[in-house]
Amino acid sequence: LSHPECYGGLVFTSPRALEAIKICLKENSKKEAWSKSLQQMWNIKPTYVVGKATASLVEEIGLTPQGEKCGNAEKLAEYICSREKPNSSALLFPCGALKREVLPTVLREKGIPLESLTVYQTTQHPDLQESLSSYFSQQGIPASIVFFSPSGVKFCLQHIQKLSGDVINHVKFAAIGPTTAEALEAAGIPVSCTAGSPTPQDLAVGIHKALHPQNC
Repeated sequence: LSHPECYGGLVFTSPRALEAIKICLKENSKKEAWSKSLQQMWNIKPTYVVGKATASLVEEIGLTPQGEKCGNAEKLAEYICSREKPNSSALLFPCGALKREVLPTVLREKGIPLESLTVYQTTQHPDLQESLSSYFSQQGIPASIVFFSPSGVKFCLQHIQKLSGDVINHVKFAAIGPTTAEALEAAGIPVSCTAGSPTPQDLAVGIHKALHPQNC
C-alpha cells in the first residue's frame, strides 16, 4: 500500500480483504501517510470491486470503487479486461487463501498483470457445530438454508446433513451466487435458487419463489 507508484490499481473481491487493509492503516504513522498522500495517489488509479458490500468498505478508506455491479469474479474479470491494457503496471489483488483462480486466469490470458497477495485465511468457527446443534434442537429443521460461500458449504454442510437426516430432501437450499451453487451441487445438494445478483433483495426474491413456486 505504501508503493502506489508500482501498481496500476487495486482489485478487491471480498469485504475481508478490506478489513485486512483497515488493520494495516490503524497504525498512526501509516494512517497519517495514507491521508496525506497515499490515498490520493491510489485514487488516480482504478479500484475494482465485486459487490456493494466490498464497494462500501472501499469508500470508507477514501477510495472510489468501480465494477460493483459485476456481482461475481467472472464478470469483474471481463470488466477489468475492457478497461486495462496488456503489459501495463500490475494490479494489486489483496485476497484470501481460498481465492478462486477465475479472475487471475482470465487476466493472465489477456496479458493483464495481477499481483495476488494473501491477506486473510478462512477457518471454521470453533463453536460452529455447537451453534448448529442448538439451532436445530430449538427451532427444528428450517424450510430453507442459505449459503454465502463455498467455505460455508465445506464447513457446515456435513453437520446440517447429520442434523436433518432424511428430512433434508424437503429443505430448499439457496446460494448467494453461481460459485456457491456449484459447491452445493458438487456436494450432491440440489440448489432451489441462486440470487440474480449478490444482494439481500435478490436473494429474498429467490428464496420466496423457491418456497412459494405458485405464489400460493
